[in-house]
Amino acid sequence: MTDLPTLADPDRDPWLWLEEVEGERATGWADAQTASTLACFGGARYDADRETLRRLLDRPDKLPVPTRRGGRLFDFWRDATHPRGLWRRTTLASFRTAAPDWEILLDIDALAASEGEDWIWQGADTLYPEHERAIVALSRGGSDASVLREFDLGERRFVAGGFTLPEAKGGTDWLDRDTLLLSSAYGGATASGYASTVRLWPRGTDPAEAAVLFEVSPASMAAGGSYYRAEDCLIFIDRTGFFDHTIRLGDRSGPTRRMEWPTDAASRWSRGWLALKPRTPWEIDGTTHPPDSVLVIRMADWLAGSRACRVVFTPEPRRALQGMFWLDGHLVLSILDDLRPVFVLLTPGEWKERTIAELPQVGTAGAWPFDAEEEESDGSLLALVQDPVTPPTLLLVPPDLAAPTVLKQAPAAFDATGLVVTRHAAISSDGERIPYVQTGPARQDGDAPVHLSGYGGFQISRLPTYSIATGKLWLERGGTSVVANLRGGGEFGTRWHEAGRRAGKRLSHDDFAAVAADLVRRGVTTPNRIAAEGGSNGGLLIANMLTRYPERFGALFCTIPLIDMRRYAKLLAGASWIAEYGDPDVAADWAFLGPISAYHAAEPGRSYPPILLATARRDDRVHPGHARKMAAKLQAMGYAASFYEPAAGGHGYGRDNAEVASFVALGFEFLRRSIGWEN
Repeated sequence: MTDLPTLADPDRDPWLWLEEVEGERATGWADAQTASTLACFGGARYDADRETLRRLLDRPDKLPVPTRRGGRLFDFWRDATHPRGLWRRTTLASFRTAAPDWEILLDIDALAASEGEDWIWQGADTLYPEHERAIVALSRGGSDASVLREFDLGERRFVAGGFTLPEAKGGTDWLDRDTLLLSSAYGGATASGYASTVRLWPRGTDPAEAAVLFEVSPASMAAGGSYYRAEDCLIFIDRTGFFDHTIRLGDRSGPTRRMEWPTDAASRWSRGWLALKPRTPWEIDGTTHPPDSVLVIRMADWLAGSRACRVVFTPEPRRALQGMFWLDGHLVLSILDDLRPVFVLLTPGEWKERTIAELPQVGTAGAWPFDAEEEESDGSLLALVQDPVTPPTLLLVPPDLAAPTVLKQAPAAFDATGLVVTRHAAISSDGERIPYVQTGPARQDGDAPVHLSGYGGFQISRLPTYSIATGKLWLERGGTSVVANLRGGGEFGTRWHEAGRRAGKRLSHDDFAAVAADLVRRGVTTPNRIAAEGGSNGGLLIANMLTRYPERFGALFCTIPLIDMRRYAKLLAGASWIAEYGDPDVAADWAFLGPISAYHAAEPGRSYPPILLATARRDDRVHPGHARKMAAKLQAMGYAASFYEPAAGGHGYGRDNAEVASFVALGFEFLRRSIGWEN
């Protein structure tokens, strides 16, 4: 039967062979499908858009965002000449100039060519305090798994006989020049594919033989280890689930003490102070603190048994904590106040609030420590501010939070003349107000081509940013873009996430459909002119728009998606997401997972809009089988489902800007053509 698998018969799957990532039959099918999609949606306009987008992504005057280590600014840079990228550094004085003098540390293009490897940069960890040695992470084709190699910054070469680890998920932390703390799936992995052990790895020894200091159950998501230099102690983490973990302190012999607070609480400590943020209600000495409260106490007092915490933040329905960190002895809280960014700095003892001024009212702002190392911080922050029509500006915020200094601003990538940014709210299936941001012409004719995007998962906030691709390939041509703030995200804190998690995931999808309906109700557009896009968890969202709300959309672009909710926990990192979605092997969970498993819910005889399912073969996070199988089933039932799969790219859209441009330009061309917007 061409409609298998179904909700009534979920385990009879004729497309399982497409889960063989590198299988000859599966890759042959994927390559043929990709060629067919390019033949259909390629052409002169696609070629021109792809080249335009590549040039914008590679432009030499784009915005670099550095990190300071040992007084120097480090940055990773890609452009047309160096598509794989350059690791480089400079001074702050030079960075302030129009043409900084960058010292090139490592040329990834030259390295890949000389070694005959498809190397993609995954980051580097330098050795404090000199920062002249680093552990560099390189992946093949952009996968999460990476090879680790020791690099000498002064000599600008890899260290002969130095630390080297074969390809695996995980990483290291420097203990000293000759010892690493190793948390890697190499030599031991959980069911999710992440590290199951933390090992002490001395120089010159086999990492597989390194002493195991800490080990977690295969059912845990991952084991992690780090070095807290200020207290000369090791931190061991057992991440038992996506939102739960236990922390133990110890030394080079292993963990010696477990930290006794709820497993769902986030913790940050520095200079003798501890900050805790629970995810669920937490009762302490007769007082129940709501989720996302921030409580502080001296670490010594906590360890001695005191629970006399001070509450420094209490959430409100539309005022939510996004994150917290210590900075030069101060606690910084990142807050969304009715979706407006606010950063509050608190000083232990006085606890008087200070805020960063001059942040956008409609837009996005991020702030983080300028210095990578706590010991080197002078209290400065970097901040990045932007909105859908204003390119990002990089600010240097002084320790006293006085007026920020503009370090750099990204150039405009598209003509924003006549575009306005407005906020609105749709009413979802249960009466909840769902905010969304609309960018487009001030006057709408009721038939606007709308690009609608959303995510709605893992407590990730989806905020309106300056998108080069959307701006150039959609807005500049007269279109309208919309970003929806769905439940399951973190825009209004844990309560917003909880409402769209597990059985509530369907509400997240209802929210997105409600925004589409509201755009029609307000006279912005019509259903057949709405082109929707989402990736990863957002790919699950888009697949559900196909099966649950097909009448509200003109076209769908479903990227690097999660779709088969019956088998997702058995594929790659899927087991780590059970806390977000539920366990399909538990009957009670499958009762709510089944209806949102678009792979099973898709059925013949429906009126589905055109859909393009796109994935990447080197994605070792969300299995490419999800997109492959959905496309195959839809096609077998006679639907217009297109498929695209480049051979590399990882859980992203490409190894370099040219591949990213190809992926994104194809999606926009598909959407425009499918909704009948040819101009």
